Parts: sequence; C-alpha cells; structure tokens
Amino acid sequence: MKTVHDIIVKPIITEASMEMAQDKKYTFKVLSDATKSEIAAAVEELFKVDVACVNTINMKKKPKRLGMHQGYTSEWKKAIVTLKPDSQTIEFFEGMM
Repeated sequence: MKTVHDIIVKPIITEASMEMAQDKKYTFKVLSDATKSEIAAAVEELFKVDVACVNTINMKKKPKRLGMHQGYTSEWKKAIVTLKPDSQTIEFFEGMM
C-alpha cells in the first residue's frame, strides 16, 4: 500500500518551477509507478488544495563521467500539478518566492 509520503518524493525547486508556481503549477519528483490519479489524490491530501490536472514526465537516464569512471544518472518521474483557479496556493512554495 502506497502512502501519500511514498508517492510524493520531494518538490523540485528550480528557476523554471518557481516561475510556474506563480501560475499555480507545482513540480514534484514522484514514485516511478505512481499514476496521475494517485498523484492528484496525494497532493490534495497532503497540501489541502484542489487539483485541476496532472502532467507526468519520465526522466531518462543520462551518461555521466568523472575522470576515467563513467556511469549513468538514475531514471525518475516528474509530475507537474496544476491547481484549480479558486484553490489555495501551496504554502511551502510561497516561502521560496
């Protein structure tokens, strides 16, 4: 059984995601096998907001090297959550702007 904290791994804090947060679009790193409906339910329960839609992106592995050692970054899933216009904002992101 997946809990809310298992589905939402961590928020993504970048310049681009902070600009999208002004339009009530928030970016999270989520569990790789989480569905859009599970992500929407987790965000609604965790932050007490109303979710309009969820877009997901599977981030592929990339080759990296450090000196003569080479490897790959890990694969992960990103979710962009859009809130309804009449919904409250997520307070965690408000402190970052």
